[in-house]
Amino acid sequence: MNLKRFFSKPADAQLTPELRARIQSSFDQAASDEEHFPSTIDPRIYHVKLIREHLGELKGRRVLDVGCGKGRFARVFQQQEPEAELWGLDISEEMLRYVPAGIHTRAGSMTELPFPDGFFDSAYATESLEHAVEIEKAVAEICRVVKTGGRIAIIDKNAEHWGRLHTPEWEKWFTPKQLERMLRTHCSQVESRLISYWEDIEPDGLFVAWLAQK
Repeated sequence: MNLKRFFSKPADAQLTPELRARIQSSFDQAASDEEHFPSTIDPRIYHVKLIREHLGELKGRRVLDVGCGKGRFARVFQQQEPEAELWGLDISEEMLRYVPAGIHTRAGSMTELPFPDGFFDSAYATESLEHAVEIEKAVAEICRVVKTGGRIAIIDKNAEHWGRLHTPEWEKWFTPKQLERMLRTHCSQVESRLISYWEDIEPDGLFVAWLAQK
């Protein structure tokens, strides 16, 4: 498979105002599509379990869902840890309208997170980093807003399996090593693993989890 299309030089891709507007408009329109962009997610899937295990205790902690969409993961964590301070960031204000009450929301880009340095105890991004366009900048921003010692979890698709799904023109996937390299610029510990939606099903290589500690 030819991976030249993806991320040999990720910094070359630019999130121009025009492209950002197209991405925002696309997700604004998709907000009404509950079938493909659901408000909820099965709390038993391995993505949920893995993020919770990696982030650790959430009670009294401030946690950021980066590219939260309708807040489907934050909704589960809110139910599991009602004393956590959960935040959701998304480019689409229409998507944010579906986020449950009690979860703080902010509209904005992953490449310019509207938060001060070290504002969060931890952060996670599930199938959202692929839409950031300027991936290295987005990774740097996620790491910037997490305090030293905080944990970061990213779940996304593997560039080695590009072509299996229909994707918009701006979407980019990355290999395990590529994102590991980006995270190591800012984090003291980084690992990646292939995962499946269900813990008892062998991963087929499509999904990768990157787990880091700043």
